[in-house]
Amino acid sequence: MEKTEKIWMDGKLVAWEDAKIHVLTHTLHYGSGVFEGIRFYETDKGPAIFRLHDHMARLFHSASTLEMKVPFSIKELEKAVVETVKANKVKAGYIRPLVYYGYGKMGLYPHGAPVNVCIAVWPWGAYLGHDAVKVKVSSFLRVHPKSFIADAKVCGSYVNSINASLEAKREGFDEALMLDYRNFVSEGPGENIFMVKGGKLLTPSLGSILPGITRNSILQIAKDEKIGTVEKDISLEELKNADELFYTGTAAEVTGIAQIDHTTIGNGKAGPITEKLKKMYLDSVHGKNKKYEQWLTYC
Repeated sequence: MEKTEKIWMDGKLVAWEDAKIHVLTHTLHYGSGVFEGIRFYETDKGPAIFRLHDHMARLFHSASTLEMKVPFSIKELEKAVVETVKANKVKAGYIRPLVYYGYGKMGLYPHGAPVNVCIAVWPWGAYLGHDAVKVKVSSFLRVHPKSFIADAKVCGSYVNSINASLEAKREGFDEALMLDYRNFVSEGPGENIFMVKGGKLLTPSLGSILPGITRNSILQIAKDEKIGTVEKDISLEELKNADELFYTGTAAEVTGIAQIDHTTIGNGKAGPITEKLKKMYLDSVHGKNKKYEQWLTYC
């Protein structure tokens, strides 16, 4: 990780090296925090944050699932994100807001622990690092939606994703793919998945997946481009017979999938619809597509 100068903590910008917490912070022990991943991009008008309000609204939703009373409003935190980007003088990168139960109380029941907020910014390039990646179907299922809240980004729930990622990398793959408790396709450890079949775009239904903001953006772009879109249960067999596959996510952006286990998808490269949607997405986040300029917050 490339460090920057300042991190916003509970209303103040502090030096990167001074952004510290106590070892008995509640979230460190129990995973009782919530977070967002947001990207900002270089544009002709300066750095632009992609769908800032949507990310912050989801952060507050996630906090509500743990009964966290965030000590700032959405508008205040949106302003803080912009302030942190400006303070670090970075043209493009990644933003990590974190709301967490802090130091002052132990035990699983979190009420009584303070709620703290921090926002960090750093440069971050391609997350998966390839135009088309090799993916392993994980032996770890995505957690049952009645075991955790699927549409919240809660720190502790990502241990499930860590296990899947460790397994995939250990076996020589770039990323994992997780099935749900019914053995339908769910999502990657930190990405939503799409398939193309017969010119149509298909993606798993909501329920056991995070309703990703990049996912939503791709669905909107596809509909605007008159590409048929379907949200449905997808079997692994159906997925492996796709014409094209790709992942979406704030970190992954739009990344083609060349292989599932030992099955090559299409010609083993990112397909034409994947490439079209990827270009339109990247044009949008860089301020080159005025149709989607409302998604950008300029700094």
